[in-house]
Amino acid sequence: MHRKGPSMLTLRPYVPADAAAWDALVARSRTGNLLHRRGYMDYHADRFTDCSLMVEREGEPVAVFPASRNGRVVTSHGGLTYAGLLSTSALRAETTLEVFTQMAAHYRAAGIRRVLYKAVPRVFHAYPAEEDLYALHRLGARLVRRDLSSVVALREGYRLAAERRRDIRHARQAGVHVETGGDLAAFHALLTEVLRRHEATPTHSLEELRLLQARFPQQIVLHTAHVAGTLQAGALVYDFGHAVHTQYLAASDEGRRCDALSLLLGELIGSVYADRHYFSFGISTEQEGRVLNGGLVTQKERFGARAVVHDFYEWAL
Repeated sequence: MHRKGPSMLTLRPYVPADAAAWDALVARSRTGNLLHRRGYMDYHADRFTDCSLMVEREGEPVAVFPASRNGRVVTSHGGLTYAGLLSTSALRAETTLEVFTQMAAHYRAAGIRRVLYKAVPRVFHAYPAEEDLYALHRLGARLVRRDLSSVVALREGYRLAAERRRDIRHARQAGVHVETGGDLAAFHALLTEVLRRHEATPTHSLEELRLLQARFPQQIVLHTAHVAGTLQAGALVYDFGHAVHTQYLAASDEGRRCDALSLLLGELIGSVYADRHYFSFGISTEQEGRVLNGGLVTQKERFGARAVVHDFYEWAL
């Protein structure tokens, strides 16, 4: 179904033949990153019913909307932490309102009753891009969930807590050695063991991580910390360009005793990624944002991180 508005915007469903155009749009968008590339989104395509949209003006993409469908609910996207409308600077305030109006008509005609919109947090914006939030407000969407994430502003004079500086000194004295790269299988095994204690499992299997790292070797990077050649801690980093995100962190029992992860993170923040704008640790909330894990957020704050929010909107059609 094609829908046109007065500015000649065309909205249509995404099809696999659009993959190259989709990725090109994401690359020049104000809010898109690695997570929104089709090679990343589609690694688990069998688990979701895709209902993403292409937004074009005179045949040229100006925005995309990553989305999946479950019954009469559309989510942006079920397999992603956040997505929302990803647009270039060509899409302005009034045309964004038009896009959302067309989206509502498109999904309503397909039997959709509501949209769960997972907005891209502003620290991941390459350029201001909150026209979508205004459009949601205008169309009656309501905030239904807010997660708290922790981010270090690398160019704003952040400061490590005294406890963290002490831990880093201790790790150096214990002979902890930090390097980029390493055995992904060994790290995944360590991560699995750590999460098992909390009755959890990694979101990605080892095979999935290998596939994604093979597709994006420059953007999905493993950093490890060793003592006498033995893996004691690791961080799998997603490199978004102006921002980086720690997708997974793990430390062994011995790694915790010698503060290996503190040294590793200190090196990533203070050296490896020091030229970026933001270093993201991810969320410290549970039960859809209703519970804050105080111990977890404190550990991140001791690296100089402070809070940003991940917002979820429910948009009834």
